[in-house]
Amino acid sequence: MPARFQRPTIIFRTIAFVAIVCVSLVAIDAWNSWSARSVQLRQMGVATSNLARAMAQQADDTIKAADTALIGIVERVEYDGTGPVAIARLRRLMAMRLAELSQLDGLHVYDANGDWVANTRPATVPNLNNADREYFVFHRTHEDRGPHIGVPVKSRTTGKLLIPVSRRINHGDGSFAGVALATIDIDFLMNFYNSLEIGQAGAVVLVTESGVMMTRRPYTTAMVGKSMLDTELFRQYSSRGPVGEAYITSAQDGVTRLNSFRRLAHYPLFVAAALSKDEILATWWRDTLWHSGGVIFLVMVVAFVGWRLIKQIELRTRTEAELVRARDALESLNKTLNKLAMQDGLTGLANRRQFDLTLDSEFSRAMRNASTLALILIDVDRFKQYNDVYGHAAGDECLQTICRTIRELTPSRPGDLAARYGGEEIAVLLPNTDVAGAVAVAEKIRNAIRELEIVHSGNAGGFVTLSAGVDALIPVSGFDQPTELIQAADKALYTAKAGGRNRVCASRETAPL
Repeated sequence: MPARFQRPTIIFRTIAFVAIVCVSLVAIDAWNSWSARSVQLRQMGVATSNLARAMAQQADDTIKAADTALIGIVERVEYDGTGPVAIARLRRLMAMRLAELSQLDGLHVYDANGDWVANTRPATVPNLNNADREYFVFHRTHEDRGPHIGVPVKSRTTGKLLIPVSRRINHGDGSFAGVALATIDIDFLMNFYNSLEIGQAGAVVLVTESGVMMTRRPYTTAMVGKSMLDTELFRQYSSRGPVGEAYITSAQDGVTRLNSFRRLAHYPLFVAAALSKDEILATWWRDTLWHSGGVIFLVMVVAFVGWRLIKQIELRTRTEAELVRARDALESLNKTLNKLAMQDGLTGLANRRQFDLTLDSEFSRAMRNASTLALILIDVDRFKQYNDVYGHAAGDECLQTICRTIRELTPSRPGDLAARYGGEEIAVLLPNTDVAGAVAVAEKIRNAIRELEIVHSGNAGGFVTLSAGVDALIPVSGFDQPTELIQAADKALYTAKAGGRNRVCASRETAPL
């Protein structure tokens, strides 16, 4: 066909190629960027979940310690009474507990009228009555003997914001006798929350299941005791259960955050740890801009080169014949290199190509000389499970160790060959060897691999083992083919696998050897 009819086709193909390359570069970069974004969000989801777990554990332990102290105080009051001697002993106990528990602001005991009976204050404020406090009203109207986490209160003596943990005290007849109270300093919780790495716009919060905010970072006193019932965070927690994750725009400051929330193990509160979505993606955005800029520059370079290439096509039509000859020479060179590439890159054994050529050659030699030709097919037991458990890098290293051992144990006579047949399957070709001799070699290899004691939790016995199938024949012209030797050895290998693995079977045997 004349060159004037070929030129538009060549130009069209060049334009299409350049366009495909440019679009592919953009598409690959976009896909990589989106994948990186998903990975970043997924990692931050794990981070917020871990933060929430740590917060829940800390809050649970803090309240548990206070509640444990209350249990002892209630027991003392109910059994020892409130006489002068008993109260003196009780105050000493309360002082000891307060000294041990840094989270506590104070321990108090109130009688049925709300008057102080005992406390850990250095001096008792006269005529101070707490009968109006929410926790006191709760215990007076509820017979529940368990702990009660009250709404935050402001201390009437110190002015601190405190979280009350209380238990009911009963008379001997079960009637209401008063309240034992432990107050947790909100500053204690805030010291822990301030130590958490949540970025500039992150937030953490402790909320009761009734929807009352106990404390929050960023912290303001106005937030303590605030109702959370109408917030998206509370609705998400109520609908999703004790543990969950959601993107929520904060009702406090309007920032969209990735929230992980978790209920305390023993008390009716939950915590939420939140990282700003903008901060989570800030690094991703920066990297994406750099990548996108680089890709755009590369696309421009490719487009320019493509344009120049199209122009050069017009000038180089006279050299097409030389280019074709050069291409043919290159293809011939590649074919020569392919013939030379007869070694498996991973294991160092002969590759499948060399095995096939050697098998044909030795089969023909055995046929001419009426000599035996043996084949061992070896397969690593449960190698897929090894890769699943330890990873493909460890699987490659394991396969290299096995193949190195097989190479060392394979006889080095002319024609003997160990080759990677495919995957984790290895073939050993043994000219002038009968079935018994091949079985002996296979058993030697199998035992050597087992003695390496390569740990494999997915295999019986806990170590890497091999199974092998063996066959040998004296080829007869017109009757036997190389594939028959392979099929027979493969059938024997299947028998070894079906018989429990870690064994050698010969094709002419019905039981493992």
